Amino acid sequence: MFELAWKVLKDYLEAEGYVTKSPRESIKKAFQVEIIEDGHHWIDALSKRNLTSHTYDQELAEKLVKEIQERFLPLLRNLYERLLKER
Repeated sequence: MFELAWKVLKDYLEAEGYVTKSPRESIKKAFQVEIIEDGHHWIDALSKRNLTSHTYDQELAEKLVKEIQERFLPLLRNLYERLLKER
């Protein structure tokens, strides 16, 4: 889900005339132009996404699942609701 979210941000920003080349750039620019709130949480979500692609530790995976549900899923919901209003 996170992968899709940052790509949606990238596409939205491009439609608005901004050019970003990476997830981090897209998140920073989206925060600067107030498309998203909680820029630090988005960057943290990116870091955790990177971590999950290289971990095979069951305990860490379970901790990350809980964090995704509690901290990062609301970020995605907020983005979805924001973009719905823009339509």
